[in-house]
Amino acid sequence: MRAQNGVEPFTHRCRVYYEDTDAGGIVYYVNYLKFMERARTECLRELGYSQSTLAEEGLLFVVHSAEARYQAPARLDDELSVTAEVIELNRASLRFRQQVKRLVDDVLLCEGHFVVACVRAENLKPRAIPNQMHEAFAGQGGASKSNAAGE
Repeated sequence: MRAQNGVEPFTHRCRVYYEDTDAGGIVYYVNYLKFMERARTECLRELGYSQSTLAEEGLLFVVHSAEARYQAPARLDDELSVTAEVIELNRASLRFRQQVKRLVDDVLLCEGHFVVACVRAENLKPRAIPNQMHEAFAGQGGASKSNAAGE
C-alpha cells in the first residue's frame, strides 16, 4: 500500500503463535488489535521515541477510538506484515490506517483505523504533541491539519 504522497507506510513483521489463536488454530479477533498496537509502537520507536521514555517525561499516547474490519483469517505460524500509516496529524492526536497482511501471499486479513491522543501522564488531559515529534510524524507522511504543534 502506497500513501498518496509517495511515502511507504511503516511496516512491522510478526508471526502468529499458538497463544494468538483459538482452538481451531485461527487468530482470535482481538489479537489483530495487539498486532496493530505493536506496529504503532515500533513506528514510534523508529522515529526515535520509546513509550517508556515518553511516560517518564509525562507524555502518553492513548487510543481514543478503534475500528477494525476483518477480511480473512490468519493461522498458526503465519508470518504477518502490519503497517502503520499516519493519515491525519492534528495538534494533539493522530489518525492511523493500518493493515495486517499475510506475508507469503500478501492477502489482506484485517484493516483498522485508530485515533490516538497525546495526553499528560499525571491527569490524562489532552496535550499538544511536542514540535519535534509532530515534525517527525509529518515527515513520515502524516497530513497535518494543524499548523501550530507547540504546547
